[in-house]
Amino acid sequence: MLLFALGFLLIIPQPSTGQFPRVCANVQSLLSKECCPPWNGDGSPCGELSNRGSCQNILLSQAPLGPQFPFSGVDDREDWPSVFYNRTCRCEGNFMGFSCGECKFGFSGLNCTERQVKTRRNIFQLTASEKNKFLAYLNLAKNIPSQDYVIATGTYSQMNNGSNPMFRDISVYDLFVWMHYYASRDTLLGGSNVWRDIDFAHEAPGFLPWHRVFLLMWERQIQRITGDENFTIPYWDWRDAEDCEVCNDEYMGGRHPTNPNLLSPASIFSSWQVICTRSEEYNSQQALCSATSEGPIRRNPGNNDKSRTPRLPSSADVEFCLSLTQYESGPMDKMANYSFRNTLEGFADPQTAISNPAQSGLHNALHIYMNGSMSQVQGSANDPIFVLHHAFVDSIFERWLRRHRPMLEVYPAANAPIGHNRENYMVPFIPLYRNGEFFKSSRELGYDYQYLQEPALQSFQDFLTPYLQQARQIWPWLLGAAVFGGIVTAVLTGLSRACQKKKGGTSSEIQPLLIESEDYNNITYQSNF
Repeated sequence: MLLFALGFLLIIPQPSTGQFPRVCANVQSLLSKECCPPWNGDGSPCGELSNRGSCQNILLSQAPLGPQFPFSGVDDREDWPSVFYNRTCRCEGNFMGFSCGECKFGFSGLNCTERQVKTRRNIFQLTASEKNKFLAYLNLAKNIPSQDYVIATGTYSQMNNGSNPMFRDISVYDLFVWMHYYASRDTLLGGSNVWRDIDFAHEAPGFLPWHRVFLLMWERQIQRITGDENFTIPYWDWRDAEDCEVCNDEYMGGRHPTNPNLLSPASIFSSWQVICTRSEEYNSQQALCSATSEGPIRRNPGNNDKSRTPRLPSSADVEFCLSLTQYESGPMDKMANYSFRNTLEGFADPQTAISNPAQSGLHNALHIYMNGSMSQVQGSANDPIFVLHHAFVDSIFERWLRRHRPMLEVYPAANAPIGHNRENYMVPFIPLYRNGEFFKSSRELGYDYQYLQEPALQSFQDFLTPYLQQARQIWPWLLGAAVFGGIVTAVLTGLSRACQKKKGGTSSEIQPLLIESEDYNNITYQSNF
């Protein structure tokens, strides 16, 4: 019955969210550089008549960037989304969306005034019906077209600066695969030249906020196309796992009986076709991925290069990573040392926090371990294990935020790699989101994690940890101040007693350091820090 209902939904137009709004993928919008669609509720641009928002010029960050990208004006993603649009809807209050027709994450209701916090759960703690529903939802998203969004199949210059739009339809699931590709693709420089040291979603401070937004948007689309407003993404807790526990036909697909690089025919995912996996082909053609099918999902977990990823991450790896107090450091890329972000992403050793791109730890280790579609950055979201994996990575990010309680200023405002400064808009999302807007607790964004809710003691410990760490840092100063204060107090007390005895004609044979019991009770110790 569930599959029948989901199949019926395939023929019903459903909204989606992600890349280029369909209503703005036309000559008029591209030439005017304006994407301010009317809100269906009142027919006015951005719902202005209902005070939901208004059409405004985009305010771009002027903060300097890091040295990793030495070009300017060669990539459509620079100063996103100004190459395509410089006026978009700016929504008021708790409204959100490219036409201000949605509620911000964490809010619901007709006027977006109702707060909500939903719980993401361990996939192994779902009931059989909940697990089967999740798998069916994934398959539905793979097959239902996005009604609100299209993808670009050419660069802005290939579109003749907007006079020749190049867009195409795509399914809801593949829309997110394409967005992940587009954010991480190489820069096309003309001829056969490309620049590879660029990524708007990885290898820099925005890695964790970017994927947080990606999952929130993906989660919301599943809620919409299914009508299941209570749906949340499950996570796979891979700490100390000896193998891929979700790689069986009951969950995300087992091995093919004759080809270990493919999925079992008994899995619904064996029929899925991947997109955006041939980066070298696109580069040689100076073209974008057009989302055409490129073959089945490939996965051969555990048969990876052991010299690079000898094992899956351990609980100790995660705990060490969480102990790091700096979110970002140094060059703020994959060479950063003692950086929580770089260690969690997997470019720094999870036991020392020293950068070592030749090894793959934590987040990266899972991708390499899967040894297939998930192991190539641009096309990694083709494998549905991607969402389970990144939901757990996000939960580690959430634990770090709760433990260290950083101010927004901890997220770098300047000199990060292109697209990763605090006020930069994330590529390629429309509506627009800034990196810094998602550097805060998940509960403020409307969701929590099951395993972070259960132990009250752990929550209390996480609350105390930052204060204990601060106390450890200033302890030598406190001790020194206390000793100094004690010496000063002793000297002053001695002088005071000496003066008192001198006034009273005290015999020189009375020892001034001997204190009567009633005098002892009157002494006050005070230290000035």
